[in-house]
Amino acid sequence: PAAAAAAEDVDPTTSPPHHRARGRGVRSTHNPRGSLDGGSRHADQSRPPLPLPPTSSSGHGASGMNAGNGSNGYLHAGHAGYVGCGRFAEGAAATAALLRPLADGLRTFSMFRCDDALAHLRELPRSQYVTGYVLCLVGRAYAEMVNYPEAQRAFEWARTVCPHGLDGMEVYSTVLWHLKKEVELSYLAQECVQLDRLAPQTWCVLGNCFSLQKEHETALRFFQRALQLDPRCTYAHTLCGHEFFANEDFEKAMGCYRNALRLDGRHYNAWYGLGTVYYRQEKYELSEYHFRHALSINSRSSVLFCYLGMAQHALRRNADALTLLQHAIDLDKRNPLAKYEKASVLLSEDRLEDALEELERLKEVAPREASVFFLIGRIHKKLGAADAAMVAFSTALDLKPASADVNLIKSAIEKLHVPDDSEEEDL
Repeated sequence: PAAAAAAEDVDPTTSPPHHRARGRGVRSTHNPRGSLDGGSRHADQSRPPLPLPPTSSSGHGASGMNAGNGSNGYLHAGHAGYVGCGRFAEGAAATAALLRPLADGLRTFSMFRCDDALAHLRELPRSQYVTGYVLCLVGRAYAEMVNYPEAQRAFEWARTVCPHGLDGMEVYSTVLWHLKKEVELSYLAQECVQLDRLAPQTWCVLGNCFSLQKEHETALRFFQRALQLDPRCTYAHTLCGHEFFANEDFEKAMGCYRNALRLDGRHYNAWYGLGTVYYRQEKYELSEYHFRHALSINSRSSVLFCYLGMAQHALRRNADALTLLQHAIDLDKRNPLAKYEKASVLLSEDRLEDALEELERLKEVAPREASVFFLIGRIHKKLGAADAAMVAFSTALDLKPASADVNLIKSAIEKLHVPDDSEEEDL
């Protein structure tokens, strides 16, 4: 038959490999790109169809029809190609419309523009937004903004949608650590152990759980176990540094932070950690350098601006310190440390009324901080209001501060009627 003759005319040396191996009209896996229009296009459709051998007008079947109208076969193939191109363009446009919000969200999140990232992610269809990956990204964005309650809600939603996923659980455990949610963190640790004992995220969660209970040595063992499972886990290196810092082992803490930076130079948490170590060692110039470098990576962090302001205050650059601390407050109205440090700077400049006003606003944000009432008592003492100072000192003592702070408060009460304008100790 004519079709068989056409098949015999195919030159095996010039036909595509998949054509020789699998026959005409069967799409092979040799083409790595494949087709995006539902498989309606063959891999060799871009070529014009081979002409059928001429037959007499008396031929019958498909060969006879093609012989009767030689251009019809080519016209039909071209029309199918145009239809395929149209379908491909529609599919590409639909894919781009779906992925663009996610890509924009990832891009802005990598630049720590978390508000913009959340806005882009909200443009996703609900079927794509309510997925474990996207909700974990939302939780990470809220965590970077220090909005821990919203971050917790996002991670809980992600676990409801994808209960078997472990990606992002190390950040979720840090959120629960900041919120002091011991029960929720313990439950999360048990679930992660049941899911996968060989995942570094599991051991990071366990480490945060014991860190919250002040068992720093046990937490360190768990973080180091995470590093055994994944030596390139930057977050585990940073968590180890935080635990060494809590134990006041500053040399080992600096080693952990530097290991994290070797893996990821843009990991600003490690730059921040090095800055805090130098600040505790009273090497304020070095701490200022590391805080500034961290800010060059994440310029929207209220915490980083606050610590840089603290370093400036320690260097007696009070004007710069006030500017930085006010910027930290503008970025996060709920940042109590920035308000407290601003009041301390105002007190050092003898702007007592301004400092007292700042502390009164801080009491609404942190009503159970003994250090706030202690500083209020110092200001009242400087203003000559001994009774108000006594009330503030007594309130600070009732909030059960640390033992060292208790001795400092009792000493301030004993010296309440003794003028000492040089007193600069804080809790």
